[in-house]
Amino acid sequence: MDRNRVLVVGAGPVGMVAATYLAQQGIPVSVFDANPDLPEDLRASTFHPPTLDMLDQLGVADDVVAQGLICPTWQFRDRRAGAIATFDLGLLAGETAHPYRLQCEQWKLTRILRERLHASGLATMDFAARAIEVQQDDDGVSLTIERPDGSQEVTHGRYIIGTDGARSAVRKSLGVGFDGMTIPEIYFTASTTFAFEEAMPDLARIAYVSDPDEWLTLLRTPTLWRVLLPTDPTWTDEQVTNPDTIQARLQAIAPNPAGYEVVHKTAYRVHERVADKYVVGRCFLAGDAAHLNNPLGGMGMNGGIHDAMNLTEKLVQIWNGAPIELMGRYERQRRKVAVETVQTLSLRNRRNLSERDPDARVAQQAELRRTVADPAAHREYVRRSSMLQSLRDLENVA
Repeated sequence: MDRNRVLVVGAGPVGMVAATYLAQQGIPVSVFDANPDLPEDLRASTFHPPTLDMLDQLGVADDVVAQGLICPTWQFRDRRAGAIATFDLGLLAGETAHPYRLQCEQWKLTRILRERLHASGLATMDFAARAIEVQQDDDGVSLTIERPDGSQEVTHGRYIIGTDGARSAVRKSLGVGFDGMTIPEIYFTASTTFAFEEAMPDLARIAYVSDPDEWLTLLRTPTLWRVLLPTDPTWTDEQVTNPDTIQARLQAIAPNPAGYEVVHKTAYRVHERVADKYVVGRCFLAGDAAHLNNPLGGMGMNGGIHDAMNLTEKLVQIWNGAPIELMGRYERQRRKVAVETVQTLSLRNRRNLSERDPDARVAQQAELRRTVADPAAHREYVRRSSMLQSLRDLENVA
């Protein structure tokens, strides 16, 4: 196969955005993924305003919005006292074409992008192709993939983008460090048909609920409510997913005499890590392959899509003759955001939700109320929490 192309490892939202932008700019691209097809899972579901603006550049934002749920507000709540502060993304009107969060399962985006890639005539997609090793020289890169039967193949390109997740084979093959921490508790999520909005007064479609004993988040998707609960790390998987235990935990949030219908459930460990390099020669990292953070604030997938757009905009310039050293700016810009914005805000959210000191909790809630009451502070808060400000700050990173 012609090596005059970019190889993208990973067909999640980040890899598919990267591939679509490149094809849109006339650059041949090949996408490889270990799964037999695009997975239809319930991972990330929150799209922030600037992410939707980027999807506008790809011509797919309207399609995604049509399949999602527009959420103009989100809130902090107290498990006992109820709503504390409701933030209005409408204050960002004029700064973004999408002054709201969109709740839409990520698999819907990847399917829309696959259609665009097929229509481009410049893209191939290779499933059941697990990345094993990456090599490179002055002229290009090679990727070794393994099939389900154990057979291996080598494919070639000019550049490679690793968007293959937390256990990235691309990152490991390049010898890039991935230091950080693992959050102590297990995160358990359950998706249910129960109408929390009827049981909890003034509930926004996105709610972060603080409590000294058991905080939680509630996210509404087009068809279900998703509940996230921190869980004792000493519990076994059987304990975490035991149906009686799940019912008891959900009933404690809002009593439901009919019992909860749980459509999907999962438990996972959460990491806070950032790769020490995003760029190694002709190989680039983005998304979870480059950084991991807890899901509070919905910054993981969004940050990854921002990586993909920043990376590919520069890669197009390089493809057309700019020096490859331009990718150093991609690393400086996006790594700065991962460390100073994404990790800082997601860790702050976790800390605020789990605060146990009564005086500190009162002070936090009072500050949130003051922020909402002050239009300028309110606007600045949603500008930062929506990741809009982090993109503006990059303009000052050389």
